[in-house]
Amino acid sequence: MATRPGSLKRWWLDLIQRRLNPWTLDLARAGRGPFSLIRHVGRKSGKTFETPVILGEAEGGFVAELTYGPGVNWYRNIVAGGGAVLHRRRWYRIVAVEPYPADDGRRAFGRAPRVVLAILRRHEFRLLEVEPLDGPPA
Repeated sequence: MATRPGSLKRWWLDLIQRRLNPWTLDLARAGRGPFSLIRHVGRKSGKTFETPVILGEAEGGFVAELTYGPGVNWYRNIVAGGGAVLHRRRWYRIVAVEPYPADDGRRAFGRAPRVVLAILRRHEFRLLEVEPLDGPPA
């Protein structure tokens, strides 16, 4: 049976969004595991969303690897309207988003992940420049 182009990708993204994301959101909120949370507001809907991500640490903020490219909603939303990061049970406001060199980006994730990112030829990294918040964003 032939599948339509993109149907496997849609199935995979649906699986992640409906099954994996709720579990990783819980881990991010609890400060457990490698997960952080990005809170952002939809460009058109104005609705608040929370997306689990794995971030590396860098001077001035956090490094995000854009696994699915710059077209994903969470990234487009923070570029358009900012957002916040919950990382290890602390909140930060995103004040800027800048391209980040691939070698430095891979290095921000530590030795083992750096090797995996290099093998997978990941090269799209962004620095999320942040400032600490006293609590969750309003």
